[in-house]
This record gives sequence, C-alpha cells and structure tokens, in this order.
Amino acid sequence: MYRSSVLPTPTDRVRSLLRLSPVVVLAMVAAACSSGPAPTTYDLSAPTTRIRGASGVQVLVNEPAALQALSTQQIIVKDASGTITFLGGGQWADNLPRLIQTRLINTFENASQIRGVSRPSSGAVADVQLVSELRRFEVATPGNEAVVEIAVKIVNDANGRIVNGRIFRAQVPVAAVDAANAARGLDEALSIVMLDIVRWVSTSRLPRREEVGQTASIPPA
Repeated sequence: MYRSSVLPTPTDRVRSLLRLSPVVVLAMVAAACSSGPAPTTYDLSAPTTRIRGASGVQVLVNEPAALQALSTQQIIVKDASGTITFLGGGQWADNLPRLIQTRLINTFENASQIRGVSRPSSGAVADVQLVSELRRFEVATPGNEAVVEIAVKIVNDANGRIVNGRIFRAQVPVAAVDAANAARGLDEALSIVMLDIVRWVSTSRLPRREEVGQTASIPPA
C-alpha cells in the first residue's frame, strides 16, 4: 500500500495567494494602524461666569448643524485659500457638534438663571429652542488664529416661529499650529462665543407657553 502525493503547480500557488491576499492586506493595515502613537484627546470647557436675566424660561438646545468636515473629531486647519487639513496628534473627545451642544448646555447651567435647559431628546417641554449652525471651528493660517463662528436662531417651541437670530464669532491667537495649542485656542474662542450666546438669550424677550395659552380661544359651554 502506498500514499500518492501531488505537488502544487505554480498556477495553484498563485491562486492560493490570491485567495489569502485580502486577509494579508487587512492584517497589514491593522498592524500599521496599531503601530503609531494614539492621538491625544482634548475636551472643551464650559464657562461659569454668572449672567443675569430670563430666570423663568425653559430652553432646548439642539445639536448644531455642520458640514461634513466639521462633523468629526478632527482638529481643522484652514489656510488663506480655503484648503482644509486635519491636524495630526490630537482629536476632540466626541463628534464636534455633539460636544459643543453638551458644553453649551453646561454653560447655560453654570452661568445663567434660566429655569431649565436640556436637549430635545429629553422630552422636556420648553418655551424656546436654540437652532444653530457651526460655521467655523478651525485654526486659520497664516495668521495662526483659532476661529469659532456659530449662527443661532431662537425658535418659539409652541409655533415654530423664529423669534430672533444672530451670528457669534470669536478669534484667539495661537502660539503654534500643533494639537495642544490649537485645542487651547479653540476652547478659549468657544468659551467666548458660548457666553455671548447665553447672555444674548438671557437678555432677550422670549415667548412663554403660558402667554400662548392665554391667547387661546375659550370653547363654548
């Protein structure tokens, strides 16, 4: 009794390599991704300066709308021609619009006398909603400035009408175009903008749901 063996031909070897190549490529990509240092994660802060006014209002803060380049965790650098690059070595602690929404809510809680502030997903009944668009959140070169620009509208929650609108902008110089300095400058610029938003909302004449109810018609007996 004997055992026969068939040696693989060169064609068989090529076919085997082709079958294995996707696995090999994925392994190489995974190894390359894991070999580099992890980026430093940066958070954004919420100011605590006290602001007077609008103590009886309840506000819902929506997540800012933003272009795709701003809807990431990447730190953006934009040059004078408008070219966007992502700064290596650092990232935000969360998707940027969601992180800004959280810190703006925190700023209202820390700084204002507003009765209640929350997200629309909370199910809370509010007097007004803040609808916003994140227009700029970048380090601008060659001037090396952290630039934050947010457009905000106050919307009557009872009927959807826009009560007021304004664009808020702040610029802060950065010492160097690296992750640490960029994060520090953008955090400072955002703090200025958020305090301006809270001050604006707190000093505006805002509709109340009670006022809407008072104008409703009384049904016949």
